[in-house]
Amino acid sequence: MSRYADVRMVLTDTRFGRAQLHSPDSPSLSGESGLVGSLDLMFNQDGEDHLRLRRTLRRAFTPRAVARWRPWIASIVEQRLDELADSTPPVDLVARFTLPLPVEVISRLMGLDAPARERLRHWSQYAFSDGSHPKEEMESALAEFAAFGSALLAERRSVPGDDLTSVLVRAADDEGGIPEGQLVDLVCGLVVGGHDSTMTMLGNSLLYLLGERPECWPCLGADEQAAGLVAERLLHLVPLGDDRGTARHAAADTEVGGVTIPAGSVVLADCGMANRDPDVFPDRQFADLFAPLEAPTLSFGAGPHYCLGAWLARLELQLSLHRLAARFPGLRLARPAHAVEWRRGTTSRSPQRITVTW
Repeated sequence: MSRYADVRMVLTDTRFGRAQLHSPDSPSLSGESGLVGSLDLMFNQDGEDHLRLRRTLRRAFTPRAVARWRPWIASIVEQRLDELADSTPPVDLVARFTLPLPVEVISRLMGLDAPARERLRHWSQYAFSDGSHPKEEMESALAEFAAFGSALLAERRSVPGDDLTSVLVRAADDEGGIPEGQLVDLVCGLVVGGHDSTMTMLGNSLLYLLGERPECWPCLGADEQAAGLVAERLLHLVPLGDDRGTARHAAADTEVGGVTIPAGSVVLADCGMANRDPDVFPDRQFADLFAPLEAPTLSFGAGPHYCLGAWLARLELQLSLHRLAARFPGLRLARPAHAVEWRRGTTSRSPQRITVTW
């Protein structure tokens, strides 16, 4: 389904869940491989099991909590820009900015050491695999990743710190009854999801702005609030890729948009299409990137499984667009946008390289 009201209803109505999608008698979900297909992943839990996991993180990702992170996130942005300014153009913006920035942010947030940082991109390829990787290769990479998550949890139990992993361990102990496998998947999901999605949306946004809307660039650098409006519009309109997390299982006969969905059915709630519903959003949404959204975006989902990292993603994108445009007002593509090479093998879609000059 693709209408905004229908998609929002499916995502918010508890009669539509994720857990039963993976039961033996449920219709097969092709393509859900890697971490996304794990039964222990928080996103694949419903009801009390899901709430117990979500409560361990909810306070950490509130708008107020994320606002407290702003100074050190801004310092990381400036550090990346300083290194970029010391480079001789042309340079690859992915290698020098859109990838290392979110890796540094999530590494500091989770308390990761240098060896773990170097493995993040490798693990992400398999955690968000599109199913094209050989089975043995997938199993080996995911086993290594799970071992990393388990070791990180054990270390923080032994020597807690002020990082998010330590917060998670303390909250899980207070909550009680959370299986270790679910905690491991929670940590691994935060690690790869926290940088891959930001890298993807930042790369896609920069390619679009520099390639098709260069007239907007000066405004982004001059006004941080304007950069925030553009960030929200691009988050709304430019999908991360092949979103296979919108599937839901109907636990009971439910009417949606005048149609009865039989119990046991699998429903695909297309958030990308819903964000373009002409009854809610204007046909030419790209015309004015600085206009506030007409309704809340569904890019982060809705309801019980609403993305916990939404405010962090917004902050990173807003700060990055504003400061990059302010420091490099003459930034432009060194190669045409239509010649871009895209990353392959994962469900997220973003440029492999963005060659720029100034």
